[in-house]
Amino acid sequence: MSRARLQGRELVWIGRDVDIPLIGAVAFGVIDRGTNLIQVRPVSFCVLSCIFCSTDAGPRSRWRQAEYIVDLDLLVEWIKAVVKFKNTDVEAHIDTVGDPLLYYRLPDLVHELKSIDGIKVVSLQTHAATLTIKLADRLAAAGLDRVNLSIDTLDKSKAAYLQGTEWYDVRKVMDVAEYIVRNTSIDILLAPLLLPGVNDSDIPEIIEWGLRIGVGKRFPPFGIQKYLRHRHGRVPKGIRDMSWREFNVFLRKLEKKYGVRLILDEKDFGIKKTHMIPLIFDVGKKVRVKIIAPGWLKNEWLAVPLGMEESRTITVIGRELSIGAKLSVRIISNKHNIYLATPT
Repeated sequence: MSRARLQGRELVWIGRDVDIPLIGAVAFGVIDRGTNLIQVRPVSFCVLSCIFCSTDAGPRSRWRQAEYIVDLDLLVEWIKAVVKFKNTDVEAHIDTVGDPLLYYRLPDLVHELKSIDGIKVVSLQTHAATLTIKLADRLAAAGLDRVNLSIDTLDKSKAAYLQGTEWYDVRKVMDVAEYIVRNTSIDILLAPLLLPGVNDSDIPEIIEWGLRIGVGKRFPPFGIQKYLRHRHGRVPKGIRDMSWREFNVFLRKLEKKYGVRLILDEKDFGIKKTHMIPLIFDVGKKVRVKIIAPGWLKNEWLAVPLGMEESRTITVIGRELSIGAKLSVRIISNKHNIYLATPT
């Protein structure tokens, strides 16, 4: 296996360093959560260290031990299989546990996705730290439909603080966003994260700016997010918990003020429930596996089942293991075909 390093962690190139199923892990591959939206994750890493990051991404990560990049041809092969199984109009959403703009062949990926029969919408989620006009033009030419732009404040110094990165310049991000709206076919949805007590007053400014430049040409213009604590995520100092009721009251006041819908559901994006890829392993099942790569987080290892034609990646947690080791594990979680297991 390659011993390449990125941000002090091992960089695993899936499809070159290791041959591993692209269903089963949360940090890379394809995720089907039982709707006509599939999540596409070609990379795991990020250049930012946002103080609220739910996945502990970036140079300041404390929990990660490995990062991943997926070979394009392999990724497209798995996506085609998932879309064929879904047998309905699909949105391919490139979201990652890092930032998809860092994928070395992102325009090619978008083009390949748009060429797959059954995929009707291709979108991506990003803070756009590395987005340029040149890249925006290439993504537009490839057929990208929408950018869900995570922009949490318009204030330059506060943005650098929130993104945990001194060089992050929200003004440059705004300039590129305005270019995209005015000069390309790509739609933009502004998706700020509300951090109670931190950026409450910034949300109205983001709405006013978005309305002024004309976001939301084909899709909802805004998708304001509620901050949620995650086990391995970062918790900003001074953040207070906000109930869903309080969050919705906050949004309703802004809806009334600006005359724009902010409380959305899946139907606003054409998302509907569909049949999900069947589970292979039930919780409690014992499986014989081989360890083939380090896991995403510390004390995790990626494994593949032995002697099975139809396979999934299994993340084994709980103790130090070695590459190439063969052992029996017990499945402890299988939600959405993301498998976690412990040694038996």
